[in-house]
Amino acid sequence: MTTKDPRAAGLARLASLVADETRAACLLALLDGRAWTAGELARHAGVAASTLSEHLGKLVAGGLLAEERQGRHRYVRLAGARIAQLVEDLTAQVAPGAAGRPRTLRQAGAGAAMARGRTCYDHLAGRLGIAVTDALTARGLLLQDTGFALTDAGVHWFSAAGIGLDRRGRRPLARACLDWTERRPHLAGAAGAALCRHALEAGWCVRIGSERAVKVTEAGERALSELLGIGAGALR
Repeated sequence: MTTKDPRAAGLARLASLVADETRAACLLALLDGRAWTAGELARHAGVAASTLSEHLGKLVAGGLLAEERQGRHRYVRLAGARIAQLVEDLTAQVAPGAAGRPRTLRQAGAGAAMARGRTCYDHLAGRLGIAVTDALTARGLLLQDTGFALTDAGVHWFSAAGIGLDRRGRRPLARACLDWTERRPHLAGAAGAALCRHALEAGWCVRIGSERAVKVTEAGERALSELLGIGAGALR
């Protein structure tokens, strides 16, 4: 007689949390790395506030979301980078055509913007994220042989570009994250987060729309061309 793996029950509970379309929509929205109110998530998911509140309670209790309260407002965010990685990895397993064709021009435009460039929790994704990852690799700043790793030259590049790297904690400096639109890995980890944060703070990228899409500005095109040799065509 075999003994059931004690982790089985926990895995089943985790799977049941994600196996609901409304909860999945909330998790995907929160991949932008920001805190959302329950009302904002309810409108995004297209459900009543009371229904959404019940779903959020389950996600918080299950450890997928963290809750913050400011006065009368209740905010939730993903519980951390590991949860974001889990959601993104699961999303990458969805067949490219599973979402179906966009039904409106607005949906088509939003989908195109997300594919062009977006944030994946706290790092860059889409064609923008892949272009940056490829440029770092081509210049010998990033290795992809057996997982992602910054070279010594890569660490120096971040310093020279004025992008501070946070090496505290257990988070890896560089990590591969499978891009669900490009089907290739882009740079995540502390280095990916630092680069994304700098890109937004320096005005290289700006957020567009209500989702995770970002657009590279003219200043960003110049900076990425000078620092990494990325042509403007790869960013549009």
